[in-house]
Amino acid sequence: MLTVEHLSAGYGGGTVLHNLSLHLTAGQVCTVAGVNGAGKSTLVHTIAGLHQPTSGRIMLDGRDITRHSAACRARAGLGLVPQGRRVFATLTVAEHLTIAARPGPYTRDQILELFPALADRLGHRGSHLSGGEQQMLAIARALLTQPAVLLLDEPTEGLAASLAAHIDTTIPTLAAAGTAILRTAPDPAAAHTTTDAHVLHDGALTHATGPPGLRTGPS
Repeated sequence: MLTVEHLSAGYGGGTVLHNLSLHLTAGQVCTVAGVNGAGKSTLVHTIAGLHQPTSGRIMLDGRDITRHSAACRARAGLGLVPQGRRVFATLTVAEHLTIAARPGPYTRDQILELFPALADRLGHRGSHLSGGEQQMLAIARALLTQPAVLLLDEPTEGLAASLAAHIDTTIPTLAAAGTAILRTAPDPAAAHTTTDAHVLHDGALTHATGPPGLRTGPS
């Protein structure tokens, strides 16, 4: 599904990601955990096409997309929920869902079942939503693009515990439908909802595991 091979990336001549490799299959949930500055967002942005790598390769369904634009990657099946949500302040919830919608297995009705709070806010603008509602909308918007792989950059950051728990329980539901999910988190404890977990330290994957806990050693 998604394969990252020997990926390196950085800014201004400095290297942030060092020779990083990982692989996701359909229905897999992979967590990459690390402290601020470890390179989590750089990894997500590089996979999504918002930042170009200095070396390495990114494959989606066997197709090399390393030099493809972000728009091309989105059309090929990569969905992104960026850190900070980035919903449109002046568009309503309904408008967000309409402009994102593409034909496929995820429908608007299904999305509103996953996030019923949005059903009550369809006429509200993005700027009038709470942080949790904005995050649900960002995920809903990404799902309606029908991604084969969903990238979630710290999806529960700054949310109330109940809303974070709702998103945590939604992620395995999406995976059960066949979507491969790569999420980032500041704490390895987020790996409790995943099938595979890595710790990103100084731009390198230094740990890897399946449930129930992290094991020490190179990935």
